[in-house]
Formats: sequence, C-alpha cells, structure tokens
Amino acid sequence: MTLESYTLHIILPLLTVAIGLALVRIVRGPSLSDRVIALDLLATIGIGVVGVYVIATGQLAFLDVALVIALLVFLGTVGFAYYIERRA
Repeated sequence: MTLESYTLHIILPLLTVAIGLALVRIVRGPSLSDRVIALDLLATIGIGVVGVYVIATGQLAFLDVALVIALLVFLGTVGFAYYIERRA
C-alpha cells in the first residue's frame, strides 16, 4: 500500500468522521467556549484535509493555503478569547 492510497482510503475517512463530530459539538455545545473550541478544531481538521490533499496529489502550493488558514484561525481564536474575557 502506497502513501497516497493510505491517505485516501484510511486517513481521509477518519478526518470526515472528525469533521462530523466537531459539527455536532458546534451545534450542541452547552457554552460559547465549547463552540469556539469546536470551531478551532474544525479549522484544524480542515488544515489536515489540505495536508492529505497535498500528499495525495503532490501539489506543494496548497501548503501555503494551509499556512494562511492556520494564521487566520489563530487570530480568530485570540479574538474570541478576548471577547469571552471581556464579556465575563
């Protein structure tokens, strides 16, 4: 089994299940903090999906996309944390 087939047949379905579980936490999260963490997790899983795509296709340009997504998610998480701290 090659690395490309391993990523497409095993890792990608696991990431899909993780996306579903994160969406459940976003919908059912009892507090705003839980929803923010689940949204951060969802973006992190999205970065993982981009990484799997890069491994499967060999297009290294998408690593820049993953880096930009990671930076935006970090800034968004810091913004939400600031908002939650001010609200309390």
